[in-house]
Amino acid sequence: MTDAPDADAADETLAHSADRARGILTPSDREFLLGRKTDYTEHSKKQKRNRIRRRLRNAILDFSILFEHLEDRDRETVFNPEDEARDAYTRGIVDMLGFLHLGTLGYHVPFKDMLGQGVNRAEQKLAGSDYRMVTVDFSVDPVGRIDVDDVVDKLEAERFDEVTDEELRAFVRLMTESEEFSSAEMRSGMKAEMPAFLDAVSEATERRNGRADDLRD
Repeated sequence: MTDAPDADAADETLAHSADRARGILTPSDREFLLGRKTDYTEHSKKQKRNRIRRRLRNAILDFSILFEHLEDRDRETVFNPEDEARDAYTRGIVDMLGFLHLGTLGYHVPFKDMLGQGVNRAEQKLAGSDYRMVTVDFSVDPVGRIDVDDVVDKLEAERFDEVTDEELRAFVRLMTESEEFSSAEMRSGMKAEMPAFLDAVSEATERRNGRADDLRD
């Protein structure tokens, strides 16, 4: 999975551009929310927030029309930005999902249920049939305390399949926050090792496919 772009990098690009065309927010709305324009009275601030809320509600309703009636080629074009804008769009999609998660906390339908229904509807639209049914797993589990010695023992013994996602995320976070961590050294080291790693993966795939073919014969 590709990591979300760094927030500071995204802030310097497309999303916060003063001359970007109108979306859900008008350019004036953005200037207001970003604190770039402060000459508002308390009354005008209240009116501004009310207008933003109304547009947000109507934007949510618009997605029912977009989902059903926007042509595939138009949707695909929206989600295929120019290379230089991809990080900003990826950040926007991540923040959109985060915004929906925050906004639906305490909502009468749990977010995970709506997410499951949405993915199901998308799969049925792709299949052109309501017989296409999928199970969507979603949970929010906080990363707790990990046993560093246990993780290091697994890595030293190359028992990589025993390292859990929770351990991996916590371990990487702890490692990058260490004073000894050097992104430059890690980058160059991993780039040097990557060709051999890819060769090993390719060889394993070929061996697997060959044995699978033998078993079918």
